[in-house]
Amino acid sequence: MNLNQVTIPSLDVEISIAFYEKLGLKLIVRSLPKYARFECPDGDSTFSVHKVDELPKGHGITLYFENEDLDKTVEILKEKGLAFQELPNDKPWLWREAHLFDPDGNHIILFYAGKNRKNPPWRIQ
Repeated sequence: MNLNQVTIPSLDVEISIAFYEKLGLKLIVRSLPKYARFECPDGDSTFSVHKVDELPKGHGITLYFENEDLDKTVEILKEKGLAFQELPNDKPWLWREAHLFDPDGNHIILFYAGKNRKNPPWRIQ
């Protein structure tokens, strides 16, 4: 089994398209005002946004996007006007992460984990 697609809710799909294109995703389906789908620049995964009248309550959605050159990517995204709540820093779980939010308040974590993403020292054997 392979995770292929993740879909998140949005109050305004067109605003979300602009955000995720800045983030580096490639728009492949534009069905306004209700839906948009993107390809991730690496791998085969796709990501989509669908129109809702109301966002879910509570903690919401957290999306992780891995990038080998995290620090450079964050600098480029800052130059494009994206605001980060947390700049790249090393975490105790051996990942380097930067945090921001999309226009609908979904939590985006850009990270680099390398081999530790699937094989941390504490992995169950």
